[in-house]
Amino acid sequence: MNRWSSLLLVAALPFGGIAHAVTCTTQSQMTEAQRTAYVQAVHTITADVQSGNAAGVKANTIASVAANFDGIAGTIQSVNPLLQGGAITIESIYSLRATDLKSPADTQFFCSVPGSQLLITVSIPQLPPGDYALAVTHASGVKQPQQLSMILANDPAGSAQWKLAGFFVRPLTSGGHDGVWYWTQARAYAAKKQQWNAYFYYQTAVYLLTPVDFISSPNLEKLQKEMDAVRPYGLSGAEPMALASNGQTYEITSLRTDGSLGGLDLVVNYKTDSVSDPVATRSRNVDVMKALLTQHPELREAFHGLWVYAQAENQQPYANELPMSQIQ
Repeated sequence: MNRWSSLLLVAALPFGGIAHAVTCTTQSQMTEAQRTAYVQAVHTITADVQSGNAAGVKANTIASVAANFDGIAGTIQSVNPLLQGGAITIESIYSLRATDLKSPADTQFFCSVPGSQLLITVSIPQLPPGDYALAVTHASGVKQPQQLSMILANDPAGSAQWKLAGFFVRPLTSGGHDGVWYWTQARAYAAKKQQWNAYFYYQTAVYLLTPVDFISSPNLEKLQKEMDAVRPYGLSGAEPMALASNGQTYEITSLRTDGSLGGLDLVVNYKTDSVSDPVATRSRNVDVMKALLTQHPELREAFHGLWVYAQAENQQPYANELPMSQIQ
């Protein structure tokens, strides 16, 4: 049983509005018939995802979502190779009734666990009135375990079938470690005053421990606060981060982590005028790597290497990756 399985969603509140009668039934509270209907729908959809059958998934998707299916189809194509030979387990299912909503609204579900003070919040933007379910599944027994989450809707076309209304994929691990491990390491780096290492390990933990962006909990809020407390000054946000090197200033637009090559890398994106000359662009990319490590040498301890992407308007990004040992 995972951290969501015993939650009860008890109310919904459109942001700044008045509470509506919205209910949720957890797996343990469902009738056998209810549970069976959800499980069958989830198994049908995940089996098609695992086999790469995007057409099959589309056939089991509500019309309004199927009309704009390219994003889901792309996600299926990307995740399908990672699921081969894996076992997909349903971690949790929640029956969400929002039939009393008068019109689509940004809706918050406040979720409490009976007998405890734990409160979970589920925030779904522009939720139409309807009967829904949220299912979270894990794909394990594979090199890169994944979590597949979906919103199901009782088909508004009147077929009384549970169909896909939203599909979300996130990894369970990065660089061979799960979110709890990164949280623990982030605290250790914070204790050593290594803010850069701590911040990006916290960021990785947040990503791995949150199956969908619209769920929050006291633990996740605590994790977010710890991350915010160590955020390095001047980091990329609304404005690019300035990185000076050899008389030149690079505009760093974003930084994040990536574990797709086996170890945890730090990924750097910066703006440039052109990437048409690969030799010159590679030289600039390596210069960005060296400058970042000169200013923040602690990164060598926490990361396998650096990815640097040169981003020029109307041109394909040009990227280089080097392990720390090759950046001198």
